[in-house]
Amino acid sequence: MPCGAGMVDEARVARLLRSVTDDLAVLRAESAADPDRRADRLWLSGVKYLFVTAIEGCVDVAQHVCSSEGWGPPATNADAVRLLGRHGFVDEDVAQRVARAVGFRNVLVHDYVDVDDDIVVARLADLSDLDAFVAAVAARL
Repeated sequence: MPCGAGMVDEARVARLLRSVTDDLAVLRAESAADPDRRADRLWLSGVKYLFVTAIEGCVDVAQHVCSSEGWGPPATNADAVRLLGRHGFVDEDVAQRVARAVGFRNVLVHDYVDVDDDIVVARLADLSDLDAFVAAVAARL
């Protein structure tokens, strides 16, 4: 992987990106779910879980690259993503947007009782931050 002197495991990163891409494809398909489907509690739980795993995949990529390149240790998962932007591995705007997505993931995981389900459903309409992250990292492989 052309970057610094680190030893990024390209196969590992590619596997993580495939997983994120698969999650995003399902989220994109579910954004068109009809009202009856959306009324099913399992539907919303599945959407939340897919957001968690998609964003966690991005975090895993960021943590791996930071570790491999010696850019850390990052204080938080969001900082790991921001470090990729700071070092030019991904565009800084993309890094900031994905860092905000990490905050969304944290709410889903840690504050799940207080999650506003309308925000989760609205988030389905714009997956461009995660798409841009995947594209930027894939371009480095």
